[in-house]
Amino acid sequence: MIVVEHLSKSYGAKKAVDDLSFTVTPGRVTGFLGPNGSGKSTTMRCMLGLDRPDSGTATFDGHAYGDFDRPLAQVGSLLDAGDAHKGRSARNHLRWIAMTHGFPTSRVDEVLQMVGMSEVAKTKVGKFSLGMRQRLGLATALLGDPKVVILDEPANGLDPEGIRWTRDVMRHLADEGKSVLVSSHQLVELSLVADDLVVIGQGKLISSGPISQFMTEHAKTWVRVVSPQLDALITLATQRGATVERTREGADFSAITAMELGDLAANNGVVLHELSPQTGSLEQAFLEATDTAVEYRGERTNNVWEAPRP
Repeated sequence: MIVVEHLSKSYGAKKAVDDLSFTVTPGRVTGFLGPNGSGKSTTMRCMLGLDRPDSGTATFDGHAYGDFDRPLAQVGSLLDAGDAHKGRSARNHLRWIAMTHGFPTSRVDEVLQMVGMSEVAKTKVGKFSLGMRQRLGLATALLGDPKVVILDEPANGLDPEGIRWTRDVMRHLADEGKSVLVSSHQLVELSLVADDLVVIGQGKLISSGPISQFMTEHAKTWVRVVSPQLDALITLATQRGATVERTREGADFSAITAMELGDLAANNGVVLHELSPQTGSLEQAFLEATDTAVEYRGERTNNVWEAPRP
């Protein structure tokens, strides 16, 4: 289990992390979300002892990262896929890390096979694509079969098959009872694997809990209707306070439930070809939740998003 309590970190006058607290429980994948500059990377660096927080703590099963004699056996992390020595082969990169922890060489071969790199084990890291370096970074994180896994953008640079594979790995790790914390901007993929979400903005906690709770609180909901008597239903629904947006095939109704619309149609003889509740995407819910915490925002001109002019 990961427990972050009242973590704060400033760089000069800028407060990167501001009294942040959250928990990552075993057996679940927790997505760590926030706009650019929200403090996600700083938080993870403080958790792993790479930066020293001004105040607060981060513990793994009750222990700080620096307390572990063999930290990779407790906490595996992937923060920067480019930190491997470019002149070493993938296998030798893992071997010297394994030696520092007393892990057997056989474990190196196991994780190389696990991430699909057995055939390029002798290839120098400098010749790898970003996606292959990501796989090597994940192999490093898994080298000690840790109880906790922390991943920052693990699917960065991967092709669609690799992204799906990464998702399957995270699910497998959680199913083994590990605590998995993953930061990612690929919200569609994260929505397919995350059990819980921790959402921050400008260093502060916005939301923490099950993804279903986050969607209930922040995602837009509406009811999609297709009917040959749509005008009649729109009149009836707007009288009940509903708002309506016409679509190519029908209309989307807000501020009214599917059950209420179904009753209205049945009681007034309106034929329905489709009546389906809809929920917005995780991306839409995330943008809604973090709207006031975005540090860098483009300007909209003629329906096209453009970067602000200097």
